[in-house]
Amino acid sequence: MDIKKKVEELALTLPECPVPLAAYVPATRFGNTIVVSGQLPSVKGDFSAYTGTVPTELPTEKATEAARICLLNNIAAAMTQLQHGETLRLVQMQGFVQSAPDFHEQPAVLNGASELAVQILGEAGKHARTAVGVSALPKNAAVEISCTFEAIPEQVQFTGRMNWIEG
Repeated sequence: MDIKKKVEELALTLPECPVPLAAYVPATRFGNTIVVSGQLPSVKGDFSAYTGTVPTELPTEKATEAARICLLNNIAAAMTQLQHGETLRLVQMQGFVQSAPDFHEQPAVLNGASELAVQILGEAGKHARTAVGVSALPKNAAVEISCTFEAIPEQVQFTGRMNWIEG
């Protein structure tokens, strides 16, 4: 599966790996597991379009768009850890939404990222997920997402029932 090509087919752009904001690395790999640091909805380092508390300062629809950008940033970071002939399977997504006290639709916001993961990765995009509301995020970002991926050989495909087939 060519992830870059699939992203382009969806009329999206896979960004460069985001630069860390502090003393950490964007992604790390151990064995076939790739853990990505929390990614904000930055586009070329600009966070300004997706800041504030949901839904009082940023509408839910914009927060959902922010979640999609966070996922693309996660994929970009994870791809820096791939070796030749490997692709990604999304294992887990942890999402944080800067929320007003009476906002309880964090899962709906994160659906933007979850649905995009399946569009890009197919069956290998189906994942476990956590959606949490928080009072503040770095840079006043509305959404932050961290993902755990598995590096898999490109010729292996996920069947959806924890089975792998050679393809």
